[in-house]
Amino acid sequence: MFDGQPLACFQPFIDTATGRIAGVEALGRLHQVSGELRSVGPLFANPQIPSTALRRLDRLIREDALSRFHEAPADWFLSLNISPRWISDLSHDQPLPSLIQLRQQGVPAHRVVFEITETGGDPVRLSEVGSRYRQAGARIAIDDFGAGYSQLDRVLALQPDILKLDMRLFQAAARGGPSSEVVKALAQMAEKTGCWIIAEGVESAVELNFALECGARYLQGHLFAPAAPTFFAADAFVKRFDQLRQGYVRSKLAERGRLMALRQDLTELMRQLQAWALAKAPLEALPALERYPWMLRFFLCDRHGTQLTPNLEWREQRWQVDNRYQGHNWSWRPYFYHLLAEGWDERRLILSSTYRDATSNQYCLTAGQFFDEGQRLLLIDVDAGGL
Repeated sequence: MFDGQPLACFQPFIDTATGRIAGVEALGRLHQVSGELRSVGPLFANPQIPSTALRRLDRLIREDALSRFHEAPADWFLSLNISPRWISDLSHDQPLPSLIQLRQQGVPAHRVVFEITETGGDPVRLSEVGSRYRQAGARIAIDDFGAGYSQLDRVLALQPDILKLDMRLFQAAARGGPSSEVVKALAQMAEKTGCWIIAEGVESAVELNFALECGARYLQGHLFAPAAPTFFAADAFVKRFDQLRQGYVRSKLAERGRLMALRQDLTELMRQLQAWALAKAPLEALPALERYPWMLRFFLCDRHGTQLTPNLEWREQRWQVDNRYQGHNWSWRPYFYHLLAEGWDERRLILSSTYRDATSNQYCLTAGQFFDEGQRLLLIDVDAGGL
């Protein structure tokens, strides 16, 4: 039925802590008479191929991977793809074919990660089978995490050890824009639930930097190696990864330098604006802001977070007044209780983390400082896009 000999190829996972290969994913290929290797992926997406034939092909590839995994270093793990379709077809007490294959090939379960692919499947059955994998000593990963809402149900059902970020979402996020914040939020969720992150589809230094920004534990992609029928040496990519990691660190140091320069400018601007507020001077007495092109607006709050003044914005080379937010209370915003916790006694300048402004859709951060004997709070919103 299939044109070629079923074969497992192995794509490495690079450990971001060491640069060494920590494991491999087994990916199905068909070895053609010509010597060409063709991915079996399109076959599994073809509804015309009987599921019994696909299940047989899947098990042949898994058996080939397990039989050759003895050649890999003893501290590597092997990631095996498992389709929810096969899980749903199993009866309640039926022995799991994948665990039977592990025993037959003599591969300890603790060296195996079962990677749940695709969407769909009965969450109750997935949870039950996941528990049996875990009882045997294996770990569980969810592939294409972030690809759909059902993935959140799957996380709750399987309580996975590893989450693989959806490749298309990850690559789009690495280019910036709203998807970047979505992926970072997914990575934070994974961290809070005790999961390791795998960034799949890392093909450029930009994507590697974004993976590190997300806290990925493992990297997988053509930047290091495609899937191959043989195993790479464990340290094959250490030098390459070290160079890339140093580039990432340099970029973060440059970012930190820009932030420190911004803080110095903000300190001076705070001094000028506080002097204006204490003097109760008119709007015309405010300084021009050619030196501070990143400033979006400033306003004053009382010590309880209620806005005392309009938003004052420097636009079209002049100060403009926006009265819409006067009287609003911002004590619930993270920057406010950070100010209370860290800036109240010392009256020092506090910077918020970067966020996307809901009104302007700009990346922003907010600087705040108490003054007037702690009775008032000056807040400056900053365009953080250049940081």
